[in-house]
Amino acid sequence: MTTKKLYGKDLKAYQDIDLEELLAKLTDAELEELHTELIDPDDSMVPPSNRCRYKTDKLPTGPFDRKKLLQFLEKKAREDKDWEEAKPYLKEIRGKVWKPKVEDKIQVNEDVRIETEWDDVLASATEAELVDLAAILGFYGMLNQVQYHQAFIEGKPQGETVSGFQGVAMYADFKPFEEEPPNTTDVEASLEQLKANDPKLKELNLNNIKKISLDTLCAFGEALGKNTHLEKLYMANTRATERVARTIAESLEKNKTLKSLNLESNYISGHGIIAILEAINISQTLTELRVANQRPQVLGVRNEMTIAKCLRDNSSLVRFGIFLEMRCPRVLVNEYLQRNYDNVRRERAGKELVLPPVEELPYYLKKKSEAGREEPEKKTEAAKTPDPVKKTPQPVKKTPEPPKKTLEPPKKTPEPAKKPPPPPESSSEEESSDEDESDSEEE
Repeated sequence: MTTKKLYGKDLKAYQDIDLEELLAKLTDAELEELHTELIDPDDSMVPPSNRCRYKTDKLPTGPFDRKKLLQFLEKKAREDKDWEEAKPYLKEIRGKVWKPKVEDKIQVNEDVRIETEWDDVLASATEAELVDLAAILGFYGMLNQVQYHQAFIEGKPQGETVSGFQGVAMYADFKPFEEEPPNTTDVEASLEQLKANDPKLKELNLNNIKKISLDTLCAFGEALGKNTHLEKLYMANTRATERVARTIAESLEKNKTLKSLNLESNYISGHGIIAILEAINISQTLTELRVANQRPQVLGVRNEMTIAKCLRDNSSLVRFGIFLEMRCPRVLVNEYLQRNYDNVRRERAGKELVLPPVEELPYYLKKKSEAGREEPEKKTEAAKTPDPVKKTPQPVKKTPEPPKKTLEPPKKTPEPAKKPPPPPESSSEEESSDEDESDSEEE
């Protein structure tokens, strides 16, 4: 068995060495050198003053002066020689030297122009003549709509499968359409009419008027709550925001005459659309709502399902313009709109209507129904101290009433029960009479 050795001696020889005795024999310089050699400069647990190679034993010469300290460090760095590097610096170029790629020259053979007798004819031809020529030659990129339709739809004979270009139509000029004139509605006068509840104001069109401020739009929404004559309100592309949608929703809870509302191409999010639908479900009078093409295009799965639930509780909406990304709410919305449209036909024919489910009221209708049932005094108390315990006595007071009604029928039931007993009495009398007769015969 081989024994391990260190510096030519067996390891067992070092077991009996006293380290304290060895350290006591070292001088201060040797101890300082040993201290610097044993410290790991990469150990973060060692203080920075011990890890630094530069050390000084001088006493402080005076107060701290940053400017003088920087000057001293710069002077010291210039005067001191650089430390010797483990590997001397040599200028070497490693890797490949980059050279730009030399692109191959493409040789272009210019076609020799040959003059023909048709050059003058084509040069003097009009645009209509060139388009007719393109139609004859089959250049589809130069055909107009009339020629394309004639070539591929009307020009093909029925019952035959013909491929290629068929039919030729004459050149037709484009039909320019006039641009839509700007909206000239007087905003301030319309607002005054709406606030005054003018019976002549049945339809209000504010489409494409982008100069209306948000405060003015909110004023239109607030005035809508007290108006009883307006039937159609168009506010598409007016830069309406969530604030305007909330204001309109609050007014729709009170308004029962508005039939059509258009808020397309605005900045309304899914929460604003849901608020409008909840307000519509309270009044149940609006028949057309359009809120498509909003700035936040993605409504979210939760908002889309909430919109479908709101339409489930609605019985008046027939037209609803909106883009839903998910398939499930899109199908549900179509079914509920079809149900409402069928109810219109059923009402016209005098048939029974298919009403929304009434098993449980939605949360936005529960608040309104509870507020309507409470007395004015209880409303003020509930507004001051909303305590849910105060609402519980209402069902407690009503619950004893049904048992009183149910207890009345049992009182009537014993009365007919007295009628059956007479037959048994008659039978007993007959039996007693028969017994008397038998006794008399025996005697």
